[in-house]
Amino acid sequence: MAGRALMRAVRVAQFGGPEVLKVDTNVPVPAPSDTQVLVEVKAAGVNPVDTYIRSGTYAIKPPLPFIPGSDVAGIVKDVGSKVTKFKPGERVFVSRKMYVADGYAEYSVAEETDTSTLGESLTFQQGAGVGIPYFTAFRALCYVAREKLKAGNTVLVHGASGAVGLACVQIAVAKGLKVLGTAGTQEGMDMVSSQGAAAVFNHKEPDYTEKILEETGGVGPDIIIEMLANVNLQTDMTIINKNGIIVAVGSRGNIEINPRLTMQKESTYTGMILMNASQVRRRFSNWRKG
Repeated sequence: MAGRALMRAVRVAQFGGPEVLKVDTNVPVPAPSDTQVLVEVKAAGVNPVDTYIRSGTYAIKPPLPFIPGSDVAGIVKDVGSKVTKFKPGERVFVSRKMYVADGYAEYSVAEETDTSTLGESLTFQQGAGVGIPYFTAFRALCYVAREKLKAGNTVLVHGASGAVGLACVQIAVAKGLKVLGTAGTQEGMDMVSSQGAAAVFNHKEPDYTEKILEETGGVGPDIIIEMLANVNLQTDMTIINKNGIIVAVGSRGNIEINPRLTMQKESTYTGMILMNASQVRRRFSNWRKG
């Protein structure tokens, strides 16, 4: 790219809290390889995994210093010689399976396969919020829980007011499921309701699981998308419907469970991580078109 040689970027030189995020004004503008797109970043997504990596508590510990950030949205400034789908000036959003991907910068390079067209109806801020949240929600519901993803079935999004949770609510509503959600504040509950959930419960109330069972006629949800398995998994196993499936999207520690609960209901518990997905972008794009 002719023009600027240096850019501003947020770099991490040591693991820790938000204070380790430092702006560096003398970072070289990256050059795209033959298969890459150079994006002028207009907005960058901040996902929980970004904070885990920054703090050094995640399984992946990148060499220091590094520029965090996987999800960005912006304008194509340059493309590699083998790139065929994009040209300079186009609006795009980017989400990379490798979570440390130099997104917190004025310019960022991404593989063509990790880049998608950003529709004119979406802002750059919205585009930067698509990648990890929506691809994770899509994989959890439409791939891992696909056998139960049927119109009329009930899904509980356990922790629905976060980005992944809201994406799960939207996708499940679009698929014709009865959607139940939980949140910890009235503001969060209202947000979940606004996205089409049939009922929302405050998971800080001691009797909220009883209310969930009442809402499902006593049988429990067919699918549970779990955002904090180390806290809620035993509860999920108790309230899931017979032959239902629990998909753990997030967990921050250990939990003791009673395996007999899965035996009694012949339910399934499984986990997922977006990093294991292959071609999730193409499948998500095809689902949206359908």
